[in-house]
Amino acid sequence: MGFPGLALICVAALLGPLLALPRKWHIPVVIGELLAGIIVGRTGLNLVNPAEPTFTFLADMGFALVMFVAGTHVPVRDRQIRAALGSGAVRLLAVAAAAAAAGIGLAALFGNGHAPLYIVLLASSSAALVLPIVGSLKLSGPPVLAMTAQVAMADTLAITALPLALNPATAGRAALGSAAVLASAAVVLVILRRADREGLQRRIHRLSENRKFALELRFQLAVLFALAGLAVWSHVSIMLAGFAFGLAVSAVGEPRRLAHQLFALTEGFLGPLFFLWLGASLDLGELGAHPQMLLLGLALGAGAIGVHSVARFFGLPLPLGVLSASQLGVPIAAATIGLQQNLLAPGEPAALVLGALVTMAAATVAGAVQSRAGAAAGAKG
Repeated sequence: MGFPGLALICVAALLGPLLALPRKWHIPVVIGELLAGIIVGRTGLNLVNPAEPTFTFLADMGFALVMFVAGTHVPVRDRQIRAALGSGAVRLLAVAAAAAAAGIGLAALFGNGHAPLYIVLLASSSAALVLPIVGSLKLSGPPVLAMTAQVAMADTLAITALPLALNPATAGRAALGSAAVLASAAVVLVILRRADREGLQRRIHRLSENRKFALELRFQLAVLFALAGLAVWSHVSIMLAGFAFGLAVSAVGEPRRLAHQLFALTEGFLGPLFFLWLGASLDLGELGAHPQMLLLGLALGAGAIGVHSVARFFGLPLPLGVLSASQLGVPIAAATIGLQQNLLAPGEPAALVLGALVTMAAATVAGAVQSRAGAAAGAKG
């Protein structure tokens, strides 16, 4: 890949902000970036080659950063959400039980052995999508806190379980690799907390800000890529490395300046490049050649919405249950790993992404409904 190709990728990725620009549409930026990849990739004009080594490596860097940012979105330090973990855990167990039944049913219906993968997908949520919707619509109250706690736990558990579910034949090796990555992230958390208690983090922050050294960003990237290297060496997806490190940083607290720097690096370059690579890697023509995969994608999306709606029977308003079904990181990661390791059937990666898009659309509508319900209740009160 040369600079002209990189320029083409950066220009094509602008479709993400363009589609997200009208606020009333509530379209996540990632949708436009995936669409741009589909247009310039295998499905469309074939202007970029997703198998090109440099493009693939940059996409892997973007994948690690996207999952890191997703981990930092999990509100580990929020005391109110920690207090709501009990009710959130009860609802999560109910959702997981429904997901198990639905996942086994879908695997049997479509005649494949991917029941563990479908169970994880159906039970998963995306804190990176749900939390911005909650914030932008100013949703509040005990049910919202319980839903947020449920989403945080579902996101964490699903991302941890995904490598095992994708390829059960190598579950033992994957479990050891996952344990190594998680243990390393735990060591990093201990070091970060000690540095914070002893004031070292504040001193580094002041020095970096005064001298324009960007030391915190350099340290974070060094740790992130070291964990990603460990994940690759131990045959685990870099998804887990990025997310685990993001959780560690969230637990300690991320300096605002560092958050801005990471936002610029991830959302301005490597994140869009990753999503464009993923869109370019998908061949939507396979959905036409394999209509059952189109049905699978719709079934996964509808199934996730139905499974999460079970929380209604445990006191959660239906719109919040549908909102908690919103997915991004786990289906994207499953499609990415499936493409990289050739674990999925033709058209199945596109089906996983389609299922995620269905949940995003439903979550957008559900958030608006819950917002109107809250406003109406406030007016009556």
